[in-house]
Amino acid sequence: MNYELLSTKVIAITRLVGNFIRKESMNFSASSIETKGLNDLVSYVDKTAEQHLVDNLSTLIPEAGFVTEEGTSQKKGATFNWIIDPLDGTTNFIHGVPVYSISIALYEGEEPVLGVVYEINRGEMFYSYQGAPAFLNNKVIRVSQRNRLSDTLLATGFPYYQFDQQQEYMKLLAELMQQTHGLRRMGSAAVDLAYVACGRFDAFFEYNLNSYDVAGGAFLVKQAGGQVMNFSGGPEFIQKREYSLRMV
Repeated sequence: MNYELLSTKVIAITRLVGNFIRKESMNFSASSIETKGLNDLVSYVDKTAEQHLVDNLSTLIPEAGFVTEEGTSQKKGATFNWIIDPLDGTTNFIHGVPVYSISIALYEGEEPVLGVVYEINRGEMFYSYQGAPAFLNNKVIRVSQRNRLSDTLLATGFPYYQFDQQQEYMKLLAELMQQTHGLRRMGSAAVDLAYVACGRFDAFFEYNLNSYDVAGGAFLVKQAGGQVMNFSGGPEFIQKREYSLRMV
């Protein structure tokens, strides 16, 4: 598999779908909002964008399966599987906050081999593939080299359901507020991860995320020289739905 060539094709597909999302944002109506669960919103934009991604990515590797947020495809691949979030930051999109992205990862067996995160409104395409560094709009990027907590800017996210860990989380935030340059909550985990990969954020942590939220961005962080782990420091971050990313 020529992953460099494949990444070029995936990027082209991602830009096309990003153009669709950007166009729809100009006339989006609140009447189009659906609710999947507590604070879990979706619209025809998410669903249509996902269908476009599935249809187009299927032409690149016909035998590949999919893990998708909106369930557009239930196909499971024996070797290759795409993990995609068509609109990471739906709540931002619905409220007109211009921070949302498309996230795509390709797994060969249990290993990620390609990742793309497209921050739509800034036109920033983050990507990498097996054997390559991470890139932002064709320029090589690397994680931050800052190694003192007091010099860092951190990113996090807040759970919108299952609030059983809320008190411990707030204690952690209070401590980090006093020991760092600050904390940011962008509203798109994929964007947070991409910003860690290019050194804008020094670290990111969050819990209760899904594989499609982080698969593309986590691969970018690794390819940019960073580490990805669960809160105990182990590698099973997708299984435990705990994500802690930092520079090395």
